Amino acid sequence: MIKPLGDRVVVEPTTQSEKTESGIILPDTAQDKPQEGKVLAVGDCETIKKDDLILYPKYTGTEVNHEGQDVLIMSEKEVLAVVG
Repeated sequence: MIKPLGDRVVVEPTTQSEKTESGIILPDTAQDKPQEGKVLAVGDCETIKKDDLILYPKYTGTEVNHEGQDVLIMSEKEVLAVVG
């Protein structure tokens, strides 16, 4: 597992639906980037904990493929909110 340094967090983005409610299949280029994800690991963060569900801006963080899993590494400052 990746251990983030400083105030960074490792996030698994939630998967987006590939179909609309009416059943139209959307190609990858037409799908919105996820803005919600589950925190997999935290560095020296005070307000965010592992397994939190968070909201973040659309184009933030650094995308990394680690052990076949796509994750984002971002600063705690980039997180907009903790859900729930």
